Amino acid sequence: MARILGVNLPDNGKISYALTLLYGIGWKNVGKILNQAGVDSKKRVSQLSEEEVKKLTLIIDKNFTVEGDLREEINESMKRLREIGCYRGMRHGRGLPVRGQRTRSNARTKRGKRKTVGALKKEAWAKLEQNKTAAPAAGAETKK
Repeated sequence: MARILGVNLPDNGKISYALTLLYGIGWKNVGKILNQAGVDSKKRVSQLSEEEVKKLTLIIDKNFTVEGDLREEINESMKRLREIGCYRGMRHGRGLPVRGQRTRSNARTKRGKRKTVGALKKEAWAKLEQNKTAAPAAGAETKK
């Protein structure tokens, strides 16, 4: 199993796919990296020599911001936006879409699972009322 910049790449996968498992490297960048290193894109990770793995690591380290550094950079920029109080920063802070997407009917991935607000069924309402009346009685006994 090859290890590049702290990420284990699967042995049976092609190198062109395996490099996309690194955070910050997509399909477009994979072609550039493999051309610079002189590695065939059809090779499997298990077929790579130590020299080829070192070449890939050097090229990625020199030319791209990946993994922890990239995550840190993104978090810093979001923190800066929140601190200056701009609209984008407030949207990041509230966990809402930032770039003008509609939120009335979509944005489920950003806002999370639906939570029903408003109407309760009779049984649920009765249970809430029962809990309210039981709580003060319990509190009164402890004060004596």
